[in-house]
Amino acid sequence: MAMNVSSSCFSVFSYKKVNRIKGVASEDFAASLKTEAEDKVKLGGSELRVTRLGIGAWSWGDTSYWNNFEWDDRKMMAAKAAFDASVDRGITFFDTAEVYGSKVSLGAINSETLLGRFIKERKENNPGLEVTVATKFAALPWRFGRQSVLKALKHSICRLGLSSVDLYQLHWPGVWGNEGYIDGLGDAVEQGLVKAVGVSNYSERRLRNAYERLKKRGIPLASNQVNYSLIYRKPEENGVKAACDELGITLIAYSPIAQGALTGKYTPENPPTGPRGRIYTPEFLTKLQPLLNRIQGIGENYGKTPTQVVLNWLIAQEKVVPIPGAKNVEQAEEFAGALGWRLSNEEVNELRSLASEISPVIGFPVENL
Repeated sequence: MAMNVSSSCFSVFSYKKVNRIKGVASEDFAASLKTEAEDKVKLGGSELRVTRLGIGAWSWGDTSYWNNFEWDDRKMMAAKAAFDASVDRGITFFDTAEVYGSKVSLGAINSETLLGRFIKERKENNPGLEVTVATKFAALPWRFGRQSVLKALKHSICRLGLSSVDLYQLHWPGVWGNEGYIDGLGDAVEQGLVKAVGVSNYSERRLRNAYERLKKRGIPLASNQVNYSLIYRKPEENGVKAACDELGITLIAYSPIAQGALTGKYTPENPPTGPRGRIYTPEFLTKLQPLLNRIQGIGENYGKTPTQVVLNWLIAQEKVVPIPGAKNVEQAEEFAGALGWRLSNEEVNELRSLASEISPVIGFPVENL
């Protein structure tokens, strides 16, 4: 994928070691209100600490899957408001990727560019609070070796307007050359470009291989980001979650509310539009209703919404950090309500049992590489 970088970007890398530029939030706000986010947790065996719930930025700038194939100033302002609302409530972990919103994925504006802009604006107006940034390398077929990882990372850092990122992940396994990609992650740590490294959509076998290859260099594999929700529990079934628990790797859960299907917003009469409508069909939503009814009932006992219940279901399992995508203030505020309380073990098991009666939807094909 061709990526143009201005000469000003290259000046960021004129030194071997670089200082991290952090996003920040209002000191006045932090002093006057207690954050709704719980204590931060370490990502795997790394020293990086993140909030127990993060925000995914897949939809920011995207026009190929989200946003009804349109992007405009109104949607950009809504995304910025979602960012600010998240930070205001103590959620400071944001996950993006070089392909989100990019031209190669037929997007309108790169999600990294937007996140970097939001951080910069927040920093200018409200110094005080650090923001943790995660992004991802696209294992495109024409990319080979460790240098391709470093080159892509530097382009991502430039788009973000930072001097380094906190977590750098391989977005999916490559068809070939994975050893070189893993070596590139290790090089990035040693060069001070990242604080921690992870993978995404990795099977148990590939996860163990990546873990061992980095371990030889004394570098921990911090995370594996996979599709994981109450109705998509493949990581529990294919050995990925068990391997993460065994090796001390944090599981970052993308699509934790099943792209909105678990919120109760959609019904057989009102299915989602766009590509999601082909996944969460009226037939599937009909079968989902008994589970949604129970989720709502449990939520009423806690004064919580279905969205908050299903996010808490993931948080309650420990070593799992969900990253729902927030497109507006209302969503960001609702996500924050998943923190600060905990489902009982009995409720966690009951929901898993009910969900097991529903046939899972199709996941990301690269999970099977």
